[in-house]
Amino acid sequence: MSAKTRIVVLHMREVIYTVIFALLAVLLILLLVFMFRSGKKDTGTAETMKYASGVYTSSIVLNNQTMDLKVVVDDNRINAISLDNLDETAATMYPLMQPALDNISQQIYEKQSTEGVTYDEANQYTSVVLLNAIEDALSRAETEKKTP
Repeated sequence: MSAKTRIVVLHMREVIYTVIFALLAVLLILLLVFMFRSGKKDTGTAETMKYASGVYTSSIVLNNQTMDLKVVVDDNRINAISLDNLDETAATMYPLMQPALDNISQQIYEKQSTEGVTYDEANQYTSVVLLNAIEDALSRAETEKKTP
């Protein structure tokens, strides 16, 4: 049983290069972890305040009759949606206006968004007009929050 002795010769330059590349790899991994971790925190704080508190209106004009749709919001909730200046003549001419608004507003209160709101095909056009007016008022609430 003869034991053969092996001699391993390492050049100091190769050892130094290996250590440097290992340190750079660890530094790169840590950098990537911190970059992706900080991005998640920023999106969470930006979503807490959607709107500037207040009452926002949007006008609806149907056959020379103007109705105002009023949306009341606080920092992150839609609190109320209602029609103003809806006189008896307009209510008689457009009987689906109030029931369609009640249906849409109930869905918006639950979802706190206008996305995914459904409506009957019988009052499809009325619902689209109301949704556009609500989205217009909410976009003003978002815009005013950014400008101060």
